[in-house]
Amino acid sequence: MKKYILKRFVQMIPTLIGVSMIVFFLFALLPGDYIDSNLQLTPQRAHELKALYGLDKPIPVRYVNWVKDALTGNLGFSLKYQESVTSLLNKYIWNSFIVAVFTLILSWSIALIIGVFSALKQYSIFDRIVTLAVFASMSFPSFFIGLLMIKFFAIDLKLLPVGGMIDTGSNYMGFTYVFDVLKHMILPVAILTFLSIGSLTRYFRTGMLDVIRLDFIRTARAKGLKEKTVIFKHALKNAILPAITLLGFELPGLFSGAIITEQIFNWPGVGRVQLEALSYRDYPVLMAFTMFLSFLTILGNFLADILYAAADPRIRLK
Repeated sequence: MKKYILKRFVQMIPTLIGVSMIVFFLFALLPGDYIDSNLQLTPQRAHELKALYGLDKPIPVRYVNWVKDALTGNLGFSLKYQESVTSLLNKYIWNSFIVAVFTLILSWSIALIIGVFSALKQYSIFDRIVTLAVFASMSFPSFFIGLLMIKFFAIDLKLLPVGGMIDTGSNYMGFTYVFDVLKHMILPVAILTFLSIGSLTRYFRTGMLDVIRLDFIRTARAKGLKEKTVIFKHALKNAILPAITLLGFELPGLFSGAIITEQIFNWPGVGRVQLEALSYRDYPVLMAFTMFLSFLTILGNFLADILYAAADPRIRLK
């Protein structure tokens, strides 16, 4: 197992290097940048700024310099926000991270439970209701559901705040601050969870339906094992194998998918920063965030392979 993990970890390095080259060259080939879009700059001043930030050098040279700086933690300088990209992302990315973590835990837990019981009660009223809810979650756009929940829970019932991360003008400390943040997180996390559980529930349900029809399940039942043991110890372990491969896409998907949600709920996350950087062509910020999502994708696939090997011993033999 250790040898397999080490092998997969080593394979991540050339993949990450290849992704960094593609991302950098794509952004470098885009026409215009923040300096070009700033009409207040004279051509001479624009040329001076390009020379100052190394934008007048050939693309391969710029890539090598960017990699050297990135290895030291320097991801460039944001001309729009007038601060380093590392500092800028560090201020906002953790706000998005806590929403993503809560959403990931809730969506996988709810989808696992609903998917398993929906498969065990196939074609029942519960299964039909779950199927309807799943397709609804996959059909409705996030902004529509977000605005609907704001109207219902925040405006009509006044149970939850409309948006933001904390109450305006508040000076909370300690547990009061944590409770205030959690209260503001309910709606964004609920929206992202609702949008995520649809496809996951289908995967868990389909996987469970395929497994409970296999011979080893019938054999386990014939030996007199309890139904709970058959389902949750033998069937579930094999049923979640197809869903494990989704983990590689869940981590970056939560960050990139939260961009619209953060706009709706005025959540001070990294998604709002990316939208502003995109409108101002602040490519260092966009490139750093794209590399962050790429790293999460590679890391998610690495974790998925490890979990897959832990669940299926045959993987470790290859």
